Amino acid sequence: MSPDPDEIRANSILPARREDIELETADGLTLVGELALPADRDPVATLITIHPLPTHGGFMDSHLFKKAAYRLPALADLAVLRFNLRGVTSPRGTSQGSFDGAVAERFDVAAAIELAEFHERPELPNRWLVGWSFGTDLTLMYGNDPSVVGAILISPPLRYSRPEHLEAWAASGKPLVALVPELDDYLRPVEARERFAVVPQAEVVAVEGAKHLWVGEPYVRRVHEEIVARVNPGALPLPRTWPAAQQQHEPSPATRP
Repeated sequence: MSPDPDEIRANSILPARREDIELETADGLTLVGELALPADRDPVATLITIHPLPTHGGFMDSHLFKKAAYRLPALADLAVLRFNLRGVTSPRGTSQGSFDGAVAERFDVAAAIELAEFHERPELPNRWLVGWSFGTDLTLMYGNDPSVVGAILISPPLRYSRPEHLEAWAASGKPLVALVPELDDYLRPVEARERFAVVPQAEVVAVEGAKHLWVGEPYVRRVHEEIVARVNPGALPLPRTWPAAQQQHEPSPATRP
């Protein structure tokens, strides 16, 4: 059987308004990033993404977030804000500064939240933090901001964050969702439920068969569906197709210059 030409494939890029952004931190650095918006309407919600550990290859193009920016503005009317933490390089460019082990990165998180909070034309409403791995620790430590609705944690290792950060989220009453792979390298569902039990409103979602890096389209779709279920549930189920004439496709690594 011939593949459906309208199928959304691993390298599909759906229509969106995409703009390069710069974030200015309180300690004087400029961080580079991108904001992806629905092509022809205002977003109904905003994802502020915080990428995995830079010293292990994490950057704004880490695949769950890059594919969220490629797809979710079109599929779910979401704004997706991605940026490189201090000292991190991607094709978009290099953010100033250097890795600081989750200390000075508090300024990076604050700058991203501030940009989203005060962005105009369009406004970026219903702002959620979405951290992945190291990004979940930064979310827990520095993301409990009055302008943030809630947070989604993907593969949280709970390495840098401390019990007092979980206690602060508990006191806030804000939604906190942890997507925990069954086969995670750092924190698996049983222990995750124990450690997040101090946050009464926390929801731990165990994902069977998944690993820390969420490799494979079924797991990418699962993460995106879990995100959309919290921030814009009316957009579910996410379409699996899009008119082929309106799709672009990212070249495979083997064909890039």
